[in-house]
Amino acid sequence: MWPLTVPPPPPLLLLLLLLCSGLAGQTLFQSPEEGWQLYTSAQAPDGKCICTAVIPAQSTCSRDGRSRELRQLMGKVQNVSQSMEVLELRTYRDLQYVRSMETLMRSLDARLRAADGSLSAKTFQELKDRMSELLPLSSVLEQYKADTRTIVRLREEVRNLSSSLAAIQEEMGAYGYEDLQRRVMALEARLHACAQKLGCGKLTGVSNPITVRAMGSRFGSWMTDTMAPSADSRVWYMDGYYKGRRVLEFRTLGDFIKGQNFIQHLLPQPWAGTGHVVYNGSLFYNKYQSNVVVKYHFRSRSVLVQRSLPGAGYNNTFPYSWGGFSDMDFMVDESGLWAVYTTNQNAGNIVVSRLDPHTLEVVRSWDTGYPKRSAGEAFMICGVLYVTNSHLAGAKVYFAYFTNTSSYEYTDVPFHNQYSHISMLDYNPRERALYTWNNGHQVLYNVTLFHVISTAGDP
Repeated sequence: MWPLTVPPPPPLLLLLLLLCSGLAGQTLFQSPEEGWQLYTSAQAPDGKCICTAVIPAQSTCSRDGRSRELRQLMGKVQNVSQSMEVLELRTYRDLQYVRSMETLMRSLDARLRAADGSLSAKTFQELKDRMSELLPLSSVLEQYKADTRTIVRLREEVRNLSSSLAAIQEEMGAYGYEDLQRRVMALEARLHACAQKLGCGKLTGVSNPITVRAMGSRFGSWMTDTMAPSADSRVWYMDGYYKGRRVLEFRTLGDFIKGQNFIQHLLPQPWAGTGHVVYNGSLFYNKYQSNVVVKYHFRSRSVLVQRSLPGAGYNNTFPYSWGGFSDMDFMVDESGLWAVYTTNQNAGNIVVSRLDPHTLEVVRSWDTGYPKRSAGEAFMICGVLYVTNSHLAGAKVYFAYFTNTSSYEYTDVPFHNQYSHISMLDYNPRERALYTWNNGHQVLYNVTLFHVISTAGDP
C-alpha cells in the first residue's frame, strides 16, 4: 500500500509519497467543486516526492453525517479547552492574591494579640489601613464562587462529549470500518491512476533558494543531464558567457560542491551566452558569433551535428535584459528539446521552437508576442514557456506561453533572487528543480506544479 495520510474532512487531503529525487516542498489548497487538484513538488529531505491531492467538496466523505458530528464535537472540545485555560490563568492570579492576604491577616492577628485590649490611636490607624487592604478579598471570593459554577458546567459538558464520542466510536467500530476501508482503497486506486499523469502541471510556486556552491565569475551556467538515470548525478560547469571552451564534468553533485573528481572537455568551437543544456549525453550550445546550434557528445568528445537557426539573432542582437550574448537559450522539459530566441521578422519578440535532438531541425515554432529584451530569463515546464520580468532583485515569473494552445497569460509567481543578478535559469524535469547561476553562486529552486484530474462518473 502507498503511504497515505487522511486528515479530518472536509476538505479531505491525501498526501501521496512517490519515490523520486528533488527538493522538499508542498502546498495545500481549498477543495475544488469539480475534479481532483494535485500539487506536486520535487523531493523531500528523505528523497521522496510529495504530491498533494485535494478531493472535490461534494465527495461522499464531506456528506458523511458522522464527519459533521465529529467536527461539531471538535469545536466544542476546543471551546471547553479555551475556557479551562482562562480559568487556569484567573485562578493562578487570584491564588497569588489570597496568599499575600494570608500573610497580612497573620500580621494583623499578631498585632491584635499583642495589644491585649488596649490600642493607641496610632496603632488603631495602622490596623485600619491594613484592614482596607483586605477589602478586595470579597470580590475575589465571589469570583471563586462563579468559577466553581463554571467548572461544574464544564465538567458536565465534558461528560456529554465523552458519551457522544464513545457512541460514535462504537458506531464506527460496529459497521463503519469496512466502509471506511473501502473508501481508502478506492482513493488509493485513484491516486495510483493519477500518479501516471503527474509528469506535467502548471507552475504555482517557487521555493526559497538553496545555494549549492559559490564558484566562478558573475556569469556562467551549470547543469545535470535531464535524461540520465537517477544513479547518474554528474554535474557540468561552464564559467563565463562568451568565447569559452572549457567544460568541467564533475562525477557527482557532492564532488561539485567539494571541487574534486572532475574531468575537462575542451570544445572545438567557443560558446556564446549561458543558455546551454545537457540532454541525453550531449551538450547543446550556441556557437560564438553565429546563430549555429552545436551538439557536442561528451563520451566521444566530438561534435555530432551543428545547424543554424533560420533568422535567429545573435551576438547581442536580441539578448535577455542582462545582455551577455544571451540571444539563444536552449532548454529541456518533459516533452523534449527547445530553443528560445528572436528574429527580425518577429520584431524582437520571443520565439519558441521545438528542435529535433538528432538533426537540430526546427519541428515547430511559436511567436509568443513577448519582447525578449524585457525578459530577465526564461525556462520551459511541460511545454509552457515561463518568463521572468527581471534578472535583478524583486524578479518574479511574470508571463507564461502555452504551446499546446498557442495562448498566453500574465502570472505572478515570486521567487527570491538572493544574490541579485541571475544570468542563467533552467528547469530540470528529472529533478523538478530550477538551476540558476546567480552572481557567481550556483543555486537551486524547487517548484510546485498544479494538476486537475477529471472525475467524471465518480460517485
